[in-house]
Amino acid sequence: MGMAAALKRDAVVILRIDGEELLEFSKNPTFETDVLSIFSEIGLPDGSLQDYIMEAFVKLTVDQGMPPATDPWVVSNIVEPALQSLGDVSQQPVSDETFLTEFTRAIESVAQRLKEQPAIVAHSQNTFDGNGIKRLLSNKFELQKTLNFALESVPKDQNGEISNEYFRGALEILASSAGLPPFSAIDQMDNITTEALKMFEMHDRKMVNEEEFKKLLTQLLETIMQHLEANPISVSINSIVHESDTSSSTVLQPSSP
Repeated sequence: MGMAAALKRDAVVILRIDGEELLEFSKNPTFETDVLSIFSEIGLPDGSLQDYIMEAFVKLTVDQGMPPATDPWVVSNIVEPALQSLGDVSQQPVSDETFLTEFTRAIESVAQRLKEQPAIVAHSQNTFDGNGIKRLLSNKFELQKTLNFALESVPKDQNGEISNEYFRGALEILASSAGLPPFSAIDQMDNITTEALKMFEMHDRKMVNEEEFKKLLTQLLETIMQHLEANPISVSINSIVHESDTSSSTVLQPSSP
């Protein structure tokens, strides 16, 4: 729900994925390099060839013509039937040459399945580049209101002072107002936040008053904003749309900015 709220301002595009773009991807001059790069990223030392192929499909995106391969409908109607048509893909160990050959065949089979039964995908993309934080910081009234709301939610001692260990909790409370995703939604964002927090959790004073806490929290937002301005994070959300059913499955994928 938090991720959906963070992306609610972005338009949703309905894509019909019918295997054509997947075949184009397989004929791209960089295909072999791309596939071997995917193979090197898959950490399955005891995995079978089928395990590697399944994981490789998960790493493909709608830009490459692949619907979200973790969606149950895609697995049961597209990927698994395609793998069954290949015969025995259970052997171990898996070499890069074998993987390249069999994954190419698997892509062709998946493309054929998609041609027969296209996947309808609701696609949305958002880039976290610090602009949400910049907008909040530029509106002094909104900033103070947001900081005060966060302040009300953190514990204080008998002197009204706050431990700097509550920076993370306060930041999570104001994340949506700053145009940030909730914690644990995006690994890259979590890494930036964790690094920024380390600087402030090492503050000389472990306990600070309310005004200093708000000042430091503002500086924390500025630090995160600078990180995002230098290295924006782009994320796409892909949901299979079942025309005869109201249910859907959502897949969150980081993508290159």
